[in-house]
Amino acid sequence: MADFDKDTASPERRSSSRAIDALDDAGAIPKGQIDPVYEAKARVLNRAIQDIGMGWYQWQLFIVVGFGWASDNLWPIVTSLIFTPITNEFSPSKPPLLTLAQNIGLLFGAMFWGFGCDIFGRRWAFNLTLGVTAVFGMIAASSPTFAGIGVFAALWSFGVGGNLPVDSAIFLEFLPGSHQYLLTVLSIDWALAQVIATLIAWPLLGDYTCQEGASCTRAGNMGWRYFVITMGGLTLFMWGLRFVAFTIFESPKYLMGKGQDEEAVKVVHEVARRNGKVSGLRVEDLIACESLVDGRGVDTTAGAALKRKLQKLNGTHVRALFSTPRLAFSTAMIMVVWAFIGLAYPLYNGFLPYIQATRGFDYGDGSTYITYRNSLIIAVLGIPGALLGGAMVEIKRFGRKGTLAVATILTGVFLYASTTALNSNALLGWNCGFNFTSNIMYAVLYAYTPEIFPTKDRGTGNALTATSNRVFGIMAPIIAMFANLETSAPVYTSGALFIAAGLICVILPFESQGKASL
Repeated sequence: MADFDKDTASPERRSSSRAIDALDDAGAIPKGQIDPVYEAKARVLNRAIQDIGMGWYQWQLFIVVGFGWASDNLWPIVTSLIFTPITNEFSPSKPPLLTLAQNIGLLFGAMFWGFGCDIFGRRWAFNLTLGVTAVFGMIAASSPTFAGIGVFAALWSFGVGGNLPVDSAIFLEFLPGSHQYLLTVLSIDWALAQVIATLIAWPLLGDYTCQEGASCTRAGNMGWRYFVITMGGLTLFMWGLRFVAFTIFESPKYLMGKGQDEEAVKVVHEVARRNGKVSGLRVEDLIACESLVDGRGVDTTAGAALKRKLQKLNGTHVRALFSTPRLAFSTAMIMVVWAFIGLAYPLYNGFLPYIQATRGFDYGDGSTYITYRNSLIIAVLGIPGALLGGAMVEIKRFGRKGTLAVATILTGVFLYASTTALNSNALLGWNCGFNFTSNIMYAVLYAYTPEIFPTKDRGTGNALTATSNRVFGIMAPIIAMFANLETSAPVYTSGALFIAAGLICVILPFESQGKASL
């Protein structure tokens, strides 16, 4: 074919040329694994977002999405921190039922918001999750019984469960491929949330709750109620900033996957305008993709879009993630990794303050003050872990998979090492190592997972992995009820699961380093 000047060619020919150029761009998922027309259009949109670059809109989004990351860790930490004072006040026969209630809420939240955002879009879920969490969190402080706090823990966790599946999807879909490492860096908010929670808990729970082994009444145990109100207020503040001070646009690739090419192009142009740039993307560039690849592709007519809306729950998004052997293997293995970590992490970390208090009591230094001081020290180590994770994923020939495998295995190793502690300072040291490596692990896992799912099915993929995580998380308090938390049995189980998950990471088929998500 003869060469031609793109600047003087017809609009149709320029659109075809842009589409052809975009087909050669590297993607996190190799060619041929997903619908060819959708893949071609996704690459065109990736090229347009890359041309716009990282600008004001994405940096604002980085901040408000960070609130979701923070909430995802903040509220499970809240449950962990108030576990001991609630147990002392209400003396329930099975204290881990509180953690079970939380994990049931997280499960239903992950399923509802994760699957739902592929049906009704990202915007509604993005704007509602923090608000639901804040309201039920603050109401929980008035709980008169152990059953009451359990119910509200489930309700606030319903909101928390939607943060990561939705927020990771919407942030990734606006990121230029050159800046996808920021999805890993976002985990600094996850680590900071733990620091903030324990920093506030130290005076409130240290000074205004019952001491371990002492008689406990509501009047002498108000600290956990003050703490929950404070965390609810903080979450409400984050929701206000997100809802009032920032305008979130629907994802262009989500709109394109629903047959709304014109709306997708409008969003790209609006993002470019807010970044002080001009985008050359045209609707014709997307339409041209339909004639460049074989196969039926995505029917983009209004009638087909309406039909899709009427068939929202027919399992199409789930089947798409298992449409080829390699994609099916990737989806299944990442679900297993999330499942193993979903059981391992809460089995140990969810009861860490309780373990520290009871073992510290055995060592002769288990005061409430020291317990929460140590929790703060452990939490601080998560910040450099998250930052290191963001740097390691960009190491050539190591990337996401290598970082994830090493960090996950080391997390299990540190847990095994903690069983050798003969005093509370040694236990503190091993727990600091555990939190450092586990934050690297989560930083990479939260970034890698949405990268290996195509946008049109990303909410569903995130929901599948989050659901696997939460289903196994429900097992943690059940195991804790029948295993003695004062022995090393839960630690051995947790460590083995981390090591197994790390080994599975080695055989994951896709490496997304340096490749734009589809």
